Amino acid sequence: MTHGNDTNGLIVEPVARLIDAFSRLPGIGPKTASRLTFFLLRSGDEQARVLAEAIIQVKEQVTLCKRCFNITTGDYCPICVSERRDRSKICVVEEPLDVLAIERTGSYRGLYHVLHGHIAPLEGVYREDLKIDELVARVKSEPVDEVILATNPNTEGEATAFLLLKDLAPLGLRITRPARGLPTGGDLEWADPDTLGSAFEGDASYRDAAYCVPSVRLRDIHFTFAVQLRTGASQ
Repeated sequence: MTHGNDTNGLIVEPVARLIDAFSRLPGIGPKTASRLTFFLLRSGDEQARVLAEAIIQVKEQVTLCKRCFNITTGDYCPICVSERRDRSKICVVEEPLDVLAIERTGSYRGLYHVLHGHIAPLEGVYREDLKIDELVARVKSEPVDEVILATNPNTEGEATAFLLLKDLAPLGLRITRPARGLPTGGDLEWADPDTLGSAFEGDASYRDAAYCVPSVRLRDIHFTFAVQLRTGASQ
């Protein structure tokens, strides 16, 4: 007699393998994995084949740009080869998805550099695991005047930005961070203390070139590039 929720033997092996494969993806738990699997079972063969081919093509054809390390299908990404981009600016981001978020704003026309992560010692991610040395080499060899540190405004992103600042400051560049503050259309009474405080700090920082960062995740915001980091002594 079967007791409890024991389902061993109730799901055939191919189905169980697909559920397990889906559940290994970020943000997908066992229930969602099961729903996706049974959706594909009910779908036509063509839909399953298209999905399988798309996954294979991504793994076989997509690579990293040799200059900025954004994703591409050739040696260099479309942004790096475009003659319409401002080559005096490099925006440093953690992941390729951040490039897409910034490009959707339409407010930035410079180049990018993708680190592919952030400093996270507890997760075993250190400086040598990121594309930091490649960034320093780019700045030294290309006509760059400004580097925008657009890492995420969390503990790991702040640590990464601070490390980048230490590496880049001696090169005499203008080093900036995306400004943070209140969202358009928001009410002051509903703003959390950190965001509201940052809005006022950002105003002061704009005058004395102090450190200023965004208050929400980079992928979810539209921002302007305005605030310069302090690389010397306090005024």
